[in-house]
Amino acid sequence: MTQNKCLIVGSTEFNSGKSTVILGITYLLKLKGLSIAYGKPLGSYYNNFSEEEDDINFIKNSLKLSDKQVKSPLLPLNKEKIIEIISYEQERDYSKKLKEYVSKLEGDAILLEGAKNLWEGNLFNLSVEKIADTIDAPVLLISNYGMGLIDNLLKAKQDLDERLLGVIINKVPDQARQETETKIKPFLEKHGINILGVLPKNNLLQSVSVREINKHLGAKVLCCQDSLDLMVENIAIGAMNVTSALQFFRKNKNMAVVTGSDRQDLQLAALETSTNCLILTGHNKPEKLVLNRAEDLEIPILSVNFDTLKTVEIIEEAFENARLQEKIKVQSIERIMEKYFDIDKFIAKLGLEVPVLA
Repeated sequence: MTQNKCLIVGSTEFNSGKSTVILGITYLLKLKGLSIAYGKPLGSYYNNFSEEEDDINFIKNSLKLSDKQVKSPLLPLNKEKIIEIISYEQERDYSKKLKEYVSKLEGDAILLEGAKNLWEGNLFNLSVEKIADTIDAPVLLISNYGMGLIDNLLKAKQDLDERLLGVIINKVPDQARQETETKIKPFLEKHGINILGVLPKNNLLQSVSVREINKHLGAKVLCCQDSLDLMVENIAIGAMNVTSALQFFRKNKNMAVVTGSDRQDLQLAALETSTNCLILTGHNKPEKLVLNRAEDLEIPILSVNFDTLKTVEIIEEAFENARLQEKIKVQSIERIMEKYFDIDKFIAKLGLEVPVLA
């Protein structure tokens, strides 16, 4: 394994889309005839280790990677582990273990997913910068569009210096694309920061399935059990009169509408708009008319034991932790990366040799 085959994919802030980008890059590199390996030195799901393994297996299966091309986290991080280490001054330098970890991955390019931000994992020498230093590898950074974008990237360049291979600016709203391409991108490149992609904001990638919402809520599915894979992009609360509700509902699409179990009028109104899930609070059973209409439209109805505020809070938490667990998201990622990521420039900078394909 030569050193220039390794790449750390990091981010300047939480929820920047590292796994999304890794899926997209791997897809594009495989189209070029290159084999890819994937690892994640620092586990970041804390106490939800099973969810982390689910995500790693999803990446493995989606990309058809072998056991030698994928590894579980070197250090699954949780609060107990951190307290144990700092309380008893146990060995916390994982540099040697990291080298062994990487040496067992096989591929033309080895993509290592960094922690949630640039400094997490520093306690164990497993921050993005420390990993890069330990295995002498470059870093690809993902940064979300926003007010802090330029400052974050200038600081990252200062910290990583020549190790910063390039940057992907993610989740750029349509109305900000021209400004990003003509103003922000040239400014950053003038300061030595290579911009390899400007990816548009995509609501589908931030969406969660009705199945995932149901799991978080511990809800009872009242109908359309076979439609739980529908994707939800927005939350709407139905608590007003029907006229106002219809105007509000029509402004959104692919919604989960949360309303009272006694509000038949709002339930029917929601079903006539772009609603992918109806969530009822309270303990009343919905009217047969509502259930029949939902069955006709194949829209699931969930019943929860929480009040509206708590229900929305739980759903928002599900959105904040949206995961890559749906094939439709992978297909969307592949299309976005093909269009907006400069794969040839990336290959050249990483020093990969592309085989001649028949």
